[in-house]
Amino acid sequence: MIDSRLRVLKMLAEHGTVTAAAEVLNYTPSAVSYQLRQLAADLGVELVVQQGRGLRLTNAARVLLRHAERLQEQWEAARGELLAAAGAEPTGQFTLCGFSTAASRLLPPAAAGLRDAHPHLTVRIIEAEPDRCYDLLLAEEADLALLVVTADSPPMTDNRFDQRPLLDDPLDLVVPHDHPLTRRRHVTLADAAREPWIVGAPGTTYHQLVLAACMSAGFTPHIAHHADEWDTGTALVAHGLGVILVPRLTRLRDDPPLARIPLHGEPAPARRILTVTRRGARENPTVLHAIEIITATAEALLP
Repeated sequence: MIDSRLRVLKMLAEHGTVTAAAEVLNYTPSAVSYQLRQLAADLGVELVVQQGRGLRLTNAARVLLRHAERLQEQWEAARGELLAAAGAEPTGQFTLCGFSTAASRLLPPAAAGLRDAHPHLTVRIIEAEPDRCYDLLLAEEADLALLVVTADSPPMTDNRFDQRPLLDDPLDLVVPHDHPLTRRRHVTLADAAREPWIVGAPGTTYHQLVLAACMSAGFTPHIAHHADEWDTGTALVAHGLGVILVPRLTRLRDDPPLARIPLHGEPAPARRILTVTRRGARENPTVLHAIEIITATAEALLP
């Protein structure tokens, strides 16, 4: 219902270049440039100007984006109210997206529940890092996202999104089964300050999460290895090559033998998980149903 070219302008504003906007939207750069030119011509205003090798948004473009945000919110709210009032069976496609643990533990029950309740609805799941999930929401390629709060997350006051806490997922310390810390009754994160650490690659959500947790506990970890997959990280732990923080929602293999230690003290490290929609979309009956299933699943996994 809203001009799709506004979506192109939003992604250009978000990423700064035609090439990056095209990649997010699965367009060619020439298609993005063409749509921007056509939108500017139809409105009779200049939306972008050349600045060096890139583009700069004009004041007119920023005014248009501000109004586009309001239009998007109003349309999302109207669509949700219309569907609720009509009581019609949902059809079309509904997309859930989220980080790896959410995609494996929380989203499949929601997708199955929606499929069973609404046989004419096509439900799909996209596993993606948080920044990609925000892009999917903005591009209207996803309807509901489960995200971990990071230093790069948009603020809760960002008018484009409705972000609400779902749960706090505690981080457990995983060590070799015969590690000295396994003999203590209470272990804090600071107790592992002198250990070699295994973290995700720089720039990943997990890397940011571990560094933030360790610094909150008063130390900078000595990073011995990088591993993005839990199986890889725990295999390194099992061979005595370091320790790792693993979210409680994450299931670990029993082989090789490891010790999973819940951490005490303040601050006890945890990752905050949010449900995120476009502003105005949360009252959509399908979104509400998905959130209900996800909430019940989360409460069962982490009472």
